[in-house]
Amino acid sequence: MSELTVIVLAAGGGTRMKSKTPKMLHQIAGRSLVGHVLAAVSEAGASRVVAVVGHQRELVEPHIAEIFPEAAIAVQEEQLGTAHAVRMAVETASVTAGTVVVTYGDTPLLRGESLRALVADHEAAGRAATILSGIVPEPFGYGRLLRASDGPSAGVSGIVEEKDATDEQRAITEINSGIIAFDGAFLAGVLPRIGNDNAKKEFYLTDAIALAVADGLGVDAYVLDDVSEAEGANDRAQLAALGKILNDRIVTRWMKDGVTVMDPATTWIDADVELSPDVTILPGTQLIGATRIEEDAVVGPDCTLKDTEVGHGARVVRTQAELAVVGPGAEVGPFSYLRPGTVLGEEGKIGGFVEVKNSTIGVGAKVPHLSYVGDATIGEGSNIGAGTIFANYDGVNKHKTRIGRHVKSGSGVTFVAPVVVGDGAATGGQALIREDVPAGALAVSAGQQRTIEGWALSRRAGTPQAAAAEEALEAGVPIIGEPLATGE
Repeated sequence: MSELTVIVLAAGGGTRMKSKTPKMLHQIAGRSLVGHVLAAVSEAGASRVVAVVGHQRELVEPHIAEIFPEAAIAVQEEQLGTAHAVRMAVETASVTAGTVVVTYGDTPLLRGESLRALVADHEAAGRAATILSGIVPEPFGYGRLLRASDGPSAGVSGIVEEKDATDEQRAITEINSGIIAFDGAFLAGVLPRIGNDNAKKEFYLTDAIALAVADGLGVDAYVLDDVSEAEGANDRAQLAALGKILNDRIVTRWMKDGVTVMDPATTWIDADVELSPDVTILPGTQLIGATRIEEDAVVGPDCTLKDTEVGHGARVVRTQAELAVVGPGAEVGPFSYLRPGTVLGEEGKIGGFVEVKNSTIGVGAKVPHLSYVGDATIGEGSNIGAGTIFANYDGVNKHKTRIGRHVKSGSGVTFVAPVVVGDGAATGGQALIREDVPAGALAVSAGQQRTIEGWALSRRAGTPQAAAAEEALEAGVPIIGEPLATGE
């Protein structure tokens, strides 16, 4: 293969998106539209990539530089048509030879293997241009490929747009995707010859095809097996439709690689997620960003994991997690919230209605119920009782709590940071822990229970509470299920 240059057209305004965000930066499957295209270009083995930016370039250009720093940037100050955009790219990169593929930045389903096949077909035939085409049952709105004679084996003689086509030409089902491979020398020479004698006064790249045919040079098409690869996203409805197709592709790929997905229709997996064989994904689960799940783990139902690692054999149920690590064999959920910085050790547990932030929970340690853990370290084998709060904020600064190994915390405890609880220590129920607890010690702070007889009758007279108390006392049942003894 000769040197391959790919030009990605990303200068358009995308007005039909009706968004302050440039069309190229709208996302599906965890990547921007242009990000998906650049990934395909990379897979195709391009030796040089030029991205043409224009509309909102102050946003698009740094995004491309971040995700694909090796790309050269060409600027189309005025959007004067596709041929004008390509000319900016050719001049920026001084393209005069090799193969040049022109593609659009809003075609997220495009595969690198399709680009490779287009280039191979183009170079093997030695053509001036090869169009990536597709066969569709409903070609309305697309440019049709005209061939020198009937059949896809005949060369392309031209492209006719919908508005200019005859009834006979509208019946043609082979369409122009807009993605074209050119001989570099031909492209550099033909661009200055393209005029703008049309209603919009724009320079159209498809005119290069007409000029190649007029010059008697070889022009043909390579037909896509899956024409959806060339579909662009012009509005939110098309964006959602392409997102669904891409998600189906991703989910199918993982199932073929040994992942069990119980309900593909309700499972969403981003392009950069990594799954091991024998992972099980239950319905209603969304895996976002750089999430990684190891073998034999079960995730779901109803989980949203973003940039989260789940270890071998772990179980995560009805949980939202971001930038968290769940160790091998650990259990999370249901209804747990793992905020950034959460690390759960091997065989550990974060149970129902527990929120954890910026904390490390050690091997075999458990926070089973109804708790908030923030800015804390909990040692191996410790157990945190239900309703425990790690009070980490003094109104100005966040402070850390350190819980040692094999600590037992009673229910309803509040740890007021900064505080340290030593190995093997324990805290009584409802304790307010403001001071360090030595290893092996028991810390209690709740005073003796004080009971005020008749309080409801005297302080809540006239309320349902007082009436219920009065009825119970008159019936001799001051405590539920324990009748008052005779003579009391």
